[in-house]
Formats: sequence, structure tokens, C-alpha cells
Amino acid sequence: MILLLDLSCRAHSLSRDEFVGPVARIVGRAGREWRERHFSEIRSEDLKGATGIILCGTALKDNLFAARVQEFSWLRNISVPVLGICAGMQILCLVFGGIIRPGCEIGMTMVRAGTPDPLLRVSPAFQAYELHSFTCDPPRGWVVMAVSDSGVQAVRHPDIPLFGMMFHPEVRNDGVVERFLSLCQEKDT
Repeated sequence: MILLLDLSCRAHSLSRDEFVGPVARIVGRAGREWRERHFSEIRSEDLKGATGIILCGTALKDNLFAARVQEFSWLRNISVPVLGICAGMQILCLVFGGIIRPGCEIGMTMVRAGTPDPLLRVSPAFQAYELHSFTCDPPRGWVVMAVSDSGVQAVRHPDIPLFGMMFHPEVRNDGVVERFLSLCQEKDT
């Protein structure tokens, strides 16, 4: 089961339809079972049952998650792959010692892939959609997988399957989410 985390300021907000819904459609289309939780409602049972976790994005000015970073400390001990999209990448960076800073981007941008990685099996440069008011300086030691003229677009932990994408792959680059799902092995029941 893939756990989709809604990072918006409140559960069941309109942002859920814009940021969680498209990811859920990709996961469902791939034939994977999924469950959705708001980050404030996550339980240890949700984490134990997950084969992968996707931290979904939020609306442009919705940054409550950043003020509540302590609620994501469980990420330091997670044993399944995690994909952080936009706000999700910001959370990964904050939890592991990186920083977020103002950096508003809206619309299409040219992303340049650098370090080979299983999630970004694309041409050296590709178009991606951005919608964020903060950007990230990744934690020390994390691998920068892609950049744009405005900054870091994709990162990964050097040793465990934690990935962050500043752009929104659910808008134009579904393959990123699909390749992430291939890393999430089903657990024996």
C-alpha cells in the first residue's frame, strides 16, 4: 500500500483535489493500492502498512507544514521509499538538516538532469511544472539530481531511498511517480 500524505494546512481542503488527487490517479492507474492521510492525522499503523510514501505538494501560500516539521521526525527512521513533491521535498530537506528559503516559481521550467538516477530516466533536459513559494538548499551529503536556472529541482539521500522533487511530476512528468512506485515492493501479508 502506498501512503499519500496531504501536507495542506487542513484535512479535506480544496488543495487536496489539486495536489493529492492527481498523484492518487497515477498510483491507481499503476494498479497500486493507496491510502491517503493528512499529515496531522498520521498513525504508526499507517507507516507500518506502507510499502512507499509520497509527500504531496500544497497550494502556493500554504506552508503550515514547515512550522510543524517536528511532526515529520518519523522520516529519520523510515524503512520504505519516500518521494517528496514540492512541499514534500521541503519537509525532507528540513528534517535532514537542509534549509528552505523564499523562492517563488510558477509555471514551466527547463530542468537539467545531472547525476544518473532511477527516477529521472529522461533526456538531459526536460520541461517541468513548478508551483512553490520556497526553494530548498538540500541537506549536507544529499545528491543533487537535477537543477534549473532557479535552483535545485531534485535530490536524493545518498544511502536510502528518499527522493525530493521541487517540480510537480503529477502535472507533466507522470513517469517520475511511476518509476518511484517500481521501487516500492509489496510486503508479504
